[in-house]
Amino acid sequence: MVSHAAYARASVSGHRGIDAFYEKQLMMRDLVAGLIALGLLFIAASLATTLHFYRRRRRHVRDTERELGRTIIAELPTGDELMLFTEDERSFHYGQHTIDKGRIAAARVLINGAPIAAVISSRLAREAQRHPTSFDDRPEGIARDRWDVAIETTDETFLVQCGAIRERISQELARAVFDAVRRAVEAQ
Repeated sequence: MVSHAAYARASVSGHRGIDAFYEKQLMMRDLVAGLIALGLLFIAASLATTLHFYRRRRRHVRDTERELGRTIIAELPTGDELMLFTEDERSFHYGQHTIDKGRIAAARVLINGAPIAAVISSRLAREAQRHPTSFDDRPEGIARDRWDVAIETTDETFLVQCGAIRERISQELARAVFDAVRRAVEAQ
C-alpha cells in the first residue's frame, strides 16, 4: 500500500506508475459500488413484485367472499397469511370452517385462554353448560396477550385466533368477531 506522502513525492517527481495504481484502485472501488447498487436494485424489485402479487391474491380472496354474499368481519393474522372471518345470512366462515348461526350455544372472548366476556344462547343454554370452553395454554409466555374468541356450537367448539399483536390490534379483532357472534346469538 502506498501512502499519501509517497504519492505526493511521486507526483512531484513525475512518476506515472503511482497515478495508474490509484486509477486502478478507484476503478475497482467504483465497480464494486456499482455491483452493490445493482444487487440492491434487484432486491428492491423482487420485494415490490412479491408485494404486488400478495396484494392481488388477497384482493381476489376478498372479492370471492363478497361474490358468495358474505360480509367480511375481520382479517386475522395466522402464520404468514391473513385469514378471513366472514358471515352470511345463515353462518359464519373461518378458514375452512363453517359455523351455523342456529347451532351456536355460546361465545367467549379469551385472553391467554381465560374468558373475559361471554354470551350464551337462551335457546341452547344447556348445550353451553355441557361443553364448557377449555383450551390448553400455549407456551408463549405472557410477553404479549393472546386474544381469541371461542365459539361453542351444539357439536364442537371453534377457536378463532385473533393474534397477539400489540397496540390493541388483536383486541379490536377479537371484539369485532365477538360482536358479530353476539348479535347472531341474541337474534335467535
